[in-house]
Amino acid sequence: MTDPAGDFTEDVFLGGRLRLRQPKSGHRAGHDAMLLAAATSARSGDRVVDFGAGVGAAGLAVAKRVAGIELVLVEIDEMLAELARGNAASNAIAADVIVLDVTSAADAFAASGLAPDSVDVVLMNPPFNDPVRHRVSPDKAREIAHVATAATLGTWIHAARRILKSGGVLTLIWRADGLAEVLAALDRGFGNLAILPVHGDTKKPAIRVLVRAVKGGKAPTQMHAALMLNNESMMPNKQVQDILAGKGVLPLAMA
Repeated sequence: MTDPAGDFTEDVFLGGRLRLRQPKSGHRAGHDAMLLAAATSARSGDRVVDFGAGVGAAGLAVAKRVAGIELVLVEIDEMLAELARGNAASNAIAADVIVLDVTSAADAFAASGLAPDSVDVVLMNPPFNDPVRHRVSPDKAREIAHVATAATLGTWIHAARRILKSGGVLTLIWRADGLAEVLAALDRGFGNLAILPVHGDTKKPAIRVLVRAVKGGKAPTQMHAALMLNNESMMPNKQVQDILAGKGVLPLAMA
């Protein structure tokens, strides 16, 4: 890589069991990626695809927890994809890293090895900031990673539905105030929904929502008890700290 070493940081996740090299600016992995990984249900032998993988944080965290998965990291940005390859190698995790726009047509997915009905699990952290309410960054990579268009969510969920096998599982994280958009996008082809609201402050509305859905599922929707990142004194919640340290999973991963 030609970029100066000073443009990157090496950060630890899962209590030090996962080390990631990532850019100092632009798209950086954090709590959202680790919560998504902790909410993702997977078993040894599953083919697991991380959409918009960035430097690989969420997918690699799942692979650290569940041995024997076939991991595929999909990322549009070539520089981030190269970092994801390096992170997989440095953490001794086998992963296929594909440079691909999630909004691409089915033939582009198939050409990259992601044919229809070929995947057991998809996890995704799509760009979700509303450009009307969110000041667009002059950094193009940051904008692509964080700012959604009206079609972003539906397009990503459609791509997941296409490559998932019947009974395959999709797990995603999104803005809590956009839950209606998530439910509308999942209405075609998904069921068995499980929803977990995430609050930063016990006195304020949820800031994120984690959603698990099954392709072809017919069971009723379940709403789980909210996850509080901080307690009433605004101190970090021990349950959340344990999960971020890789010492537990969220209820959605146990469904």
